[in-house]
Amino acid sequence: MGVLPVSSQAMDHCIELCVKCARACAECMVACLGEQDVKARAKCIQSLVDCAEICFLAVQFMSRDSLHAKTLCKLCAEICDACAKECGMHKDKHCPECARICMECADACRKMA
Repeated sequence: MGVLPVSSQAMDHCIELCVKCARACAECMVACLGEQDVKARAKCIQSLVDCAEICFLAVQFMSRDSLHAKTLCKLCAEICDACAKECGMHKDKHCPECARICMECADACRKMA
């Protein structure tokens, strides 16, 4: 039995969430850089950069229907999960919201993979 193709609606939804996640990560990174404990957030900031970059890459792969899009979406979900976990450790306003968006994106990417 073959693998069912992913609907264009599911892909569009995933692309939208990847863009939303990349933006949330960029905004959260800027906010983290302005926090008093910025040095303690180094791992979080690195996770935010990784997450934003993989999300944009996933958008590109899905948009051109790359043969490797599913593999990349799987990796994107893992990186989004890691970023959500890192952001979840901080209790300011921006990090928990970013963590929530990362989890949404991870779920959509898992469905694409």
